Amino acid sequence: MEWRNSYLDLMLVPLGFAATIIYHVYLWHKVRTQPYSTIIGTNAAGRRLWVSSMMKDNDKKNILAVQTLRNAIMGSTLMATTSILLCTGLAAVISSTYSVKKPLNETVYGAHGEFMTALKYVSLLIIFLFAFLCYSLSIRFINQVNFLINSPQDTAGASMVNPQYISELLERGFVLNTVGNRLFYSALPLLLWIFGPILVFLCSMTMIPILYNLDFIMSHSSGTSNEEMNKRRKMEDNL
Repeated sequence: MEWRNSYLDLMLVPLGFAATIIYHVYLWHKVRTQPYSTIIGTNAAGRRLWVSSMMKDNDKKNILAVQTLRNAIMGSTLMATTSILLCTGLAAVISSTYSVKKPLNETVYGAHGEFMTALKYVSLLIIFLFAFLCYSLSIRFINQVNFLINSPQDTAGASMVNPQYISELLERGFVLNTVGNRLFYSALPLLLWIFGPILVFLCSMTMIPILYNLDFIMSHSSGTSNEEMNKRRKMEDNL
């Protein structure tokens, strides 16, 4: 009987998350093929230039580099703390003997039995745990950059600790931070799933145009030709 009442959950929840996954696959494709048409690709290029600039004039800009990286670490730390606190709260709700579904029985469309209620909370818990993992790894990589960006370039190991290597570490940290943010965003439809699958679908469909406006550069520069993009990449590699 439980699954007979959950036809809306079986249709709308996977459909909403499938649309979100398709959008992020499209975004990943654009970042790989036309990076300067996206905010992620443009920011990544700017960070590579920033690392080269900081290491080239390190005697004057070492404090600026450390303070900038510290601010990035503080942001990731805040989100990691928020994620683990939410995990703790959800774990307490799941293990509680109080039935949280009783006040919602008459107002929720779709299934709201014992199994579906547990599934909703466990799904939220898993999302926040993976977000915490991504933020923690992001802090690890940015901490490494915090030390290496001020390393002297006139020693024997300078050929290994070069701007390209440090840029790669910094990029990994910011990619993990971005993945953590996207997981955090995906928790909003799951949170609304407590009140029914219709809100999950509506929230997912609403988030896609919002994320599109935040992820893509809406200007004539988004039509940059491949030749200009290749020139920019060569300039970055030469720095």
